[in-house]
Amino acid sequence: MTKPGHYLLCSVLLAVAGCSSLDAIHREGARHDASRPLQTLYETRIIEAATGTPQTLPALAETLVEADVVVIGEYHGHPGAHLLQSQIQQALYQRRPDQILTLEQFAIDRQPALDRYLAGETGEREMIEEAAAWANYQASYRPLVEFAIANDLPVIATNAPREVVRCVGRQGTGYLDTLTPDVRATLPEPPFPGSTAYRDKFLATMAGGSHGSRDQSRLMNSYQAQLLRDYTMASRILVALEQHPGAQILHLTGTFHSEDHLGTVQAIQQQAPDLDVVVLSPIFSDSEGAFPDLAGQRDRGDFLYLLSPLPVQFRDAQRQLRDLQRRFADAPPIDCQPEP
Repeated sequence: MTKPGHYLLCSVLLAVAGCSSLDAIHREGARHDASRPLQTLYETRIIEAATGTPQTLPALAETLVEADVVVIGEYHGHPGAHLLQSQIQQALYQRRPDQILTLEQFAIDRQPALDRYLAGETGEREMIEEAAAWANYQASYRPLVEFAIANDLPVIATNAPREVVRCVGRQGTGYLDTLTPDVRATLPEPPFPGSTAYRDKFLATMAGGSHGSRDQSRLMNSYQAQLLRDYTMASRILVALEQHPGAQILHLTGTFHSEDHLGTVQAIQQQAPDLDVVVLSPIFSDSEGAFPDLAGQRDRGDFLYLLSPLPVQFRDAQRQLRDLQRRFADAPPIDCQPEP
């Protein structure tokens, strides 16, 4: 496996001496070193899901170069996932420069603020505030956005507005009818087809977490809010392809929205079945830092990438509960009443 330090070195050389290609750094040996345990939280290892064959980054990029949409699922905030995203972005750009970066991490109503930053009209801190960037923007997504700016590539916000998602979660998709025509026109039309597999997966996840006591109607509203996000992301991706014929989409999203080819991926394929959509999904290493048993996991994506587990955040259940309560208390209040 190519060591991440080699790619970091290449990044330095790009800035100082013009390193021409990631492919020039340690091409050989990655396949033969596939069984070595991961050494750091930055390190990843890629396999082709169908065959279990380890993949080098250059080999992966060659495989992905013809895809219309490359979706990289992530565990938000994992440094290995975000480093790999940046490496794939650069490797694909070298082979197919007509590239568009689409992001779950910005909502569509914040696109104007993002555009002002892309055009050099605002600074990064201004953009973070005006575009409501995620708290981990600088650590996780800054390198990808800056690469796009340096190469004059579009960066497109794809998520549904946060307040709309929260209100649909409370009231269901009927809330969409209360929006102003301008806002309503930016969002997809329900009913959202989804699938039984995705619904069952979502409800099982919610029931297994802190929301197990919710009544069934509230759970179904939450599922509709999830679908709103998926179908909004899919619609923005399809519009981007219409506006930039022949371009390749690189889409970053939480892995729940893409693994098993469900969520956003399924929404794209329902509306544009001829598109070639490739999914990369993360899995955590076993206790020895190597690939776990892949039985039952190979359908999660076309390619899987191995990550070391993040540190346990809480070992005290009461402190975890207090932390969750504080986060909910800190969330800004919303008014789901119809606008005048």
